[in-house]
Amino acid sequence: MSLGLTAYGVAATLPMTENPTADFSDTPWWLSLIKAVVIFVYLLISTLLVIWFERRVIGRMQQRPGPNRNGPFGLLQTLADGMKSMLKEDITPARAEKVIYTLAPLIAATMAFVSFAIIPLGGTVRMFGHTTPLQLTDVPVAVLLVLAVASVGVYGIILAGWSSGSTYPLLGGLRSTAQVISYEIAMGLSLVAIFLYSGSMSTSAIVSAQSSLWYILPAFFSFAVYVITMVGETNRLPFDLAEGEGELTGGFHTEYSSMRFAMFFLGEYINMFTVAALATTLFLGGWQAPPIISAINDNMLGGGWWGLLWFTAKLWMFMFVFVWLRGSLPRVRYDQFMRFGWKFLIPITLAWVVAVAFIRGAQLGFLGDSKLTFAGRELSVATVVIVSIVAVIALAAAWIWDDKRAARAAAEDETPPEEIDPFEDGYPVPPLPGQRLVEPTPRLTSSREPVLTTASASSVSSTASPSTSTAVKEEDHG
Repeated sequence: MSLGLTAYGVAATLPMTENPTADFSDTPWWLSLIKAVVIFVYLLISTLLVIWFERRVIGRMQQRPGPNRNGPFGLLQTLADGMKSMLKEDITPARAEKVIYTLAPLIAATMAFVSFAIIPLGGTVRMFGHTTPLQLTDVPVAVLLVLAVASVGVYGIILAGWSSGSTYPLLGGLRSTAQVISYEIAMGLSLVAIFLYSGSMSTSAIVSAQSSLWYILPAFFSFAVYVITMVGETNRLPFDLAEGEGELTGGFHTEYSSMRFAMFFLGEYINMFTVAALATTLFLGGWQAPPIISAINDNMLGGGWWGLLWFTAKLWMFMFVFVWLRGSLPRVRYDQFMRFGWKFLIPITLAWVVAVAFIRGAQLGFLGDSKLTFAGRELSVATVVIVSIVAVIALAAAWIWDDKRAARAAAEDETPPEEIDPFEDGYPVPPLPGQRLVEPTPRLTSSREPVLTTASASSVSSTASPSTSTAVKEEDHG
């Protein structure tokens, strides 16, 4: 089959690819239930380990031991913290919306688990006499399902901030709304290049298409944008603006305690695994072994249950990046973060998607029977690639120039005056560098101000002559 595309002078005939999904024909319902339980346990154990791992790594980065008392190497510290959360008093604010206040952490936690259902953890294996893929389910638009579920999970944060009946949680919920909407746009655009290269939105089909080349190489810019947006999507440092301790106390979960708070805590770490698993699936070949190892012996070291090992190793590479960023970078300012998303990431990712579309169209056109033409002229693949890269670089340069121009204009507007009156607002203000003080206007000091009662003040005002009052004022002013 072929698809004819004609728009704005560009014409090409591109071969249409099928959208295969994983084969679940030999998977009974009880086996799917077992796989769901296995994925749930896999994520819980991974969460227990990553919390310990994060505290140990950041401790080493800050030259301190980290947890090392509960269990060997402190491995049971996370379990002890979970027990402590269960035994804490569960406090509900008097002004909270009780139903929504309880529902919000449940939404945040459950949606994080649902997203992992379409991630292929490995290849096809034999389980209980049946041949089944190491994946719970798959649909032709599986990647869009992850983005949709992630958007629903944000409602947990928003509802938690609104239902708490407090100022700081409300501000944290509003920040999270704007933040996630902004960075989900850039995240979705960064994945369009993967759809163009693979010809499918199914996660299993995308993994199969990377058997010879991982998409981190041809879609390197999409990978960089996705890594930035996945940190902002999970509210992790340096983008944890929805729960900034220095500004909002605890943000949207300020009024939560006990297991309700633990549910938010669990949902945050499960979301980290979800976005990292999606990055592994789309850019790093999923469960497939690295090309060098798969070239040696793919059946022994790359297929079957070995895929789960490679997938977990790639997953933990991203988890280390999360921990490394938290221990290295300070929190960014909210307006700078939003400006970066709307004025840089989204426009430049749009330009990148258009460039990839032209490049992919040129490749498929030359590989097929037709060629990519623009305004009646045939274009080579090299020409399309060069023009696309130049367009992206030009857009980035324009953004940098606009940023510097805005910074210069702001600096000119904020230039302090050369002379200031330190008592202009009623209290002394020290001068800034480059300023000088003007002579203050004469003022009555409290020590020389006469203290008069109402009776004496009225008698003085009735008996004193105008000349006497003037003389007294002049004497007071020195």
